[in-house]
Amino acid sequence: MNIKYNVVFKLESRKDDKGNVIKKNVPIRMRVSYGGDRIEFATGYRIDVLKWDTDTQRVNKGCTNKLKQSASDINSDLQKYESDLKNIFKSFEVKGKKPTKEEIKKAFANKYKEPSNNRVEATLFDALDKFIEESSISWTNGTRKRFGVLKNHLKSFDDTLSFENLNDDRMRDFMRYFERIENNNSTTDRIIRHFKQFLTWCIKKGYNVSAECIDFDTKLNITPKKVIFLTWEEIEQLQNYAIPETKNYLERVRDVFLFQCFTGLRYSDVENLRHSNIKGDNIEITTIKTADSLEIPLNDYSRAIIDKYKEYPFEGNKVLPVISNQNMNVYIKELCKLSGISSLINETYYIGTKRINKTTPKHELMSTHVGRKTFVCVSLSLGASPQTIMKITGHSDYKAMKPYIEIADKDKRKAMQLWNKKKDDKTETLIEQLKDIPKEELIKLLSEMDIKANNTPVANTTPDKPKTPKSKKKQPDDVKQTKLFD
Repeated sequence: MNIKYNVVFKLESRKDDKGNVIKKNVPIRMRVSYGGDRIEFATGYRIDVLKWDTDTQRVNKGCTNKLKQSASDINSDLQKYESDLKNIFKSFEVKGKKPTKEEIKKAFANKYKEPSNNRVEATLFDALDKFIEESSISWTNGTRKRFGVLKNHLKSFDDTLSFENLNDDRMRDFMRYFERIENNNSTTDRIIRHFKQFLTWCIKKGYNVSAECIDFDTKLNITPKKVIFLTWEEIEQLQNYAIPETKNYLERVRDVFLFQCFTGLRYSDVENLRHSNIKGDNIEITTIKTADSLEIPLNDYSRAIIDKYKEYPFEGNKVLPVISNQNMNVYIKELCKLSGISSLINETYYIGTKRINKTTPKHELMSTHVGRKTFVCVSLSLGASPQTIMKITGHSDYKAMKPYIEIADKDKRKAMQLWNKKKDDKTETLIEQLKDIPKEELIKLLSEMDIKANNTPVANTTPDKPKTPKSKKKQPDDVKQTKLFD
């Protein structure tokens, strides 16, 4: 028996409340057609329309979705789903039987259920612990901390939460929980994205998760996060500040922080920097967070800081005296406050539907990560291209650079306004400068420049009559002339 079937992967067609086609974070569906029957499966994945190739029915290479799942991981699972369906239909061909839709669904679901003798009690919190245990091998400390925060919030929200009572309404209750504890919408949205990342893993492992939870959209008002960075003037202000003897512990903190400003390195990479990473005029490292191999040219400022500590035998042959990130952040705030970096920063954000306007002194917003942002912003304002900076910092997504580019564009507009001012002042400035030059020197200067100038005052303002070539007259000796233009 030969069963003809067809498997198609496509993006779900949806519209928002205004009737516009949704193009962001769209569910990937799997459609199976055979013998006049059709079955729809949820793959558990979402992707933006622009990142989907309709011809290959796969995610474009190098792309990631909102949950940071890579194209290679998503495409690998889609291929596996297709292979599993092939085997399922093959088994029914051997039996000589056309399967019903329910039989195909059951056979496919069984492919992703763990054997009962190996399966732990299927509670949500047990599954979360297992997810963290399995996935954290490739995580940074920051990612581990974020999922630890998720677990704490879930327990605070409802420590009896289970897969059975988790649906769209319960997801919405979880979202409102963050409003009650006054988390801003940006933080709420990020935590729920992490929760959905965990639930997607659960579907792959065979746990009974409602598709409503994967499809849940917070629809929260989220304002772009303001980029906090130091201007070049503030960098110099920090450099030139005379640290009191009673606070000499701040000197090393300042050097490490400025080194970040001059190289764009994350705290984790500065903390891990060894002398073996210094290759001539470059830093060659593999980043801790993303495992990118980077080659970062040293400038005069970063080289000077390395040279300052080259004779110090730090533990592990480290280049710089880096303390813990937590203490660094405390001391950077103190240092910036003492050095007068305290301009007021206005921020707007939402908690639920409530708009919050907040003004904060700049030094209170300082942290080690501001050093990396400062490098990007100052480099762009000095004229470096985004592509060059991305190669230095390891940014792989142009979207991540967009906020910095907008800041640099504002600086460029300010610079062009200065040119407008120079244009207005040009004539007045030139006249004032010429007034200071003695008449004899001015005539001599014009003669040397081969420019016509007449040293004799003009008594008559009436224009001279045109001269004809036939009646050339010799100029009087007392009239001296030079050429204005050749």
